[in-house]
Formats: sequence, C-alpha cells, structure tokens
Amino acid sequence: MERPVTRRTVLGSLGATVLAGCTDSGTGGRDPVDGGSAGRSRGSAVTDGAGPPTTAERLPLPMDPSSVRSEAVSGGPPKDGIPSIDDPKFVSADDAPWLDQGDPVFGLATDGGAKAYPQSILVRHEVCNDVVDGQPVSVTYCPLTGTAMGFERGETTFGVSGRLVNNNLIMYDRGTETWWPQVLATAIPGPWNDSPAMRSLREFRLVWTTWKRWSNRHPGTEVLSRDTGFAKNYNQDPYGSYNPRQGYYSPGSPPMFTSFSDDDRLTPKTVVLGTRTPDGAAAFEKDALRERGLVDGELGEMAVLAVHEPDLDTGYVYRNPEGRRFDYRDGQVIDDSGTAHPPEELPLDRTLAFDAMWFAWSGFYPETTLYV
Repeated sequence: MERPVTRRTVLGSLGATVLAGCTDSGTGGRDPVDGGSAGRSRGSAVTDGAGPPTTAERLPLPMDPSSVRSEAVSGGPPKDGIPSIDDPKFVSADDAPWLDQGDPVFGLATDGGAKAYPQSILVRHEVCNDVVDGQPVSVTYCPLTGTAMGFERGETTFGVSGRLVNNNLIMYDRGTETWWPQVLATAIPGPWNDSPAMRSLREFRLVWTTWKRWSNRHPGTEVLSRDTGFAKNYNQDPYGSYNPRQGYYSPGSPPMFTSFSDDDRLTPKTVVLGTRTPDGAAAFEKDALRERGLVDGELGEMAVLAVHEPDLDTGYVYRNPEGRRFDYRDGQVIDDSGTAHPPEELPLDRTLAFDAMWFAWSGFYPETTLYV
C-alpha cells in the first residue's frame, strides 16, 4: 500500500537529520566525460569577488528577477536547516554494499576518474560541496523537481536557503549570500543580498542513472560515503521511493507546493530531458526518446538532435544547424558517411541537458518546445 507523503512527515524526517547532525560526530578541472565536455556552460568564466564563477551570457528566466523572488516560499527548514555536505568522503564500490542495483545515482566521470553521488544521500542534504580534479564544484539535487545539477563554485560553497520557487531548491552562495534557484542557475534578489549581479552559474552535466548501470560502466568508481558527519539513516527517502516510483515521486501525485505551470501536455511528474540556452528551451519526453533513439527538435531557431544512450539510460542534446541526418542502430548513431558514433560523442556541439519533472520544466520555461 502506497503511503501518502505529507509535508509534516517530510519535515519530521529532515528534522531528525538535522538533529543527528548536531549530535553525531559524525579535481583546473578537466572536462567531464560522462556528462560531457560539451555539457559544460559555454564561454569564459566571470568571477565576482567571493561569489561563484559565472558565465558571460545569462540564461532565461520565466519573469523578471524580482518577481521570481516574490514567488519564493518557505520549504519548512530554515537557512542551512538542510545541511550541505562540505567535507565529503568517498569509498570504493566494494565498500558500498548498501547500494541496491536499481538505486538512483548521479554520476560524474572525468579524465581523473568517476564518482557516484547516491540519491539516497543527497535527498537529505541537497548540496555536496566537493573538489573534482582539483576544481571546487557543487553537486546538487532537488527532490521536489527531480533535478540533479553540477556547478562550479570557485572559492565559496553553496548552502540550502530553506526557500523554494516553483518547488525548486533555492541555493545560496556563502561568499555573497546571493540566491540561486537551482534549475534557473541564475542570481535573483534575496533577503541577504537584494542587488546581486544578474548572472548565470557555470554548470556541468551529471548523469542520472542507476547504480547497476553506473558501476558496470565505471567499475572503479568512487561512491559518496554515508559518513557525512550528519544523519546515519539513509535507508529511507522521506519523499517516497524511486525504485519503484512511489510517494511523492509517483507520476500521478501532485507537486508539494504551488507550481508555475498549468501546461497539461504531460502529467506533472513525467520525466523530460530538458535543455536551455539564452536562445530558448526544448524538452524531450524521456520515454519517447528511449523508444525512438533519436528525436529532432528546435531550440529557439536552432535545429537540435536528442539522442538516447541505452547503457546508462540517459540522453544528450546536440545543436544540428546544418540538419545533418543520422540513423540509430543498436545503441550507436550512424552519420551520413556510415561512421558509427557513441551517443555521447556525436560530431556536433552538445548543449547541457538534464532530467526534470515536466511541471517544473514547463513552469520555468513556459515557451519551451516539447517533443513526445
């Protein structure tokens, strides 16, 4: 029998997490491989004092920044009431027997190695301030919008503000105390910094997959340890279960807070692979992409191509300005010369894309194109 998820039960669980945190003692960065070099933000980095590095071009917002702020609501816990992981430890795959084969993990592979960040840990912390290949980064996860995203953080760290917008985590950086809604990845005014520079963060791709798929691809992967210095009970997700999807994650359940979206082209929690640039946004229904292998689309006035990668059950989106034709055969992509390419390495310019629940995506990007 499916147990309904209420805000009270969730907050009660998170409160236990914080309490446990009080009582328990508890890598010039090379480009990612899985996730992809083209999965990074484009353009040169812009630094702003003690804040995180940003991009020269700003990502789109659904409304002006002050209006986004006015839509922010309390998620229950106060600032840092959901504690970020600031001193992460990692173990080998053999030392993570608690991971089931179907458990969701957020994977990051670089030339320096592979790391897996289990959803079951990040659901209680939402932010992990890490260093990968010598580069300070933050791996973030919002359970209410089903989004896992990576950001460069420079010399600062990110924390959890305790506020939400369109159900999405609002992070803040501890250098300037600026609010950064995770999916928008762009500064908005907030109570601790009401006039930040309106810039967008430098992002990188994480791969949402299962432990079985990730460990098969990267048998030497490191795994984020449960020894976080906070809660020790990572066996229960306060929002439900992804394997199978139950509770809050059940496709038919409503968002926990008011959503920006009234777009009913898909049920609210249908998973889409979304991509956005300063020129616009596009979304590809994950099930349709999985079934078809390749899906042509448009992002702004640019032709794009979405590709399914079957081993990790993920997808990638490429700019395809010349409308090149490709075929999909047995998990490989064949170009017009007959050359086979793995889905993550097409001879095209890749955009950053990530999984999201449809209500969140369409709420933030109401002009998005959708391909089903």
